[in-house]
Amino acid sequence: MNWTSFDQFLHMGGYGLYVWGSYGVTLAVMLAEALMTRQRLRAAQRAANDALEADA
Repeated sequence: MNWTSFDQFLHMGGYGLYVWGSYGVTLAVMLAEALMTRQRLRAAQRAANDALEADA
C-alpha cells in the first residue's frame, strides 16, 4: 500500500484498529512476560540466599 498522509497510514485502509490493537496487545504481553520473569528471578535469588544462610 502507498499512503499519501500519516492519517491514512494510521487507518491502514480500514484495518488500523485491528493492526494497532494487535501491536498493543503484543507489546503488553511482552512487557508482562519481562516483568514476571524478573519477579521470578528475584524470588529464586532470595530463596537461594536464604538456603545458603540457613546452611551457614
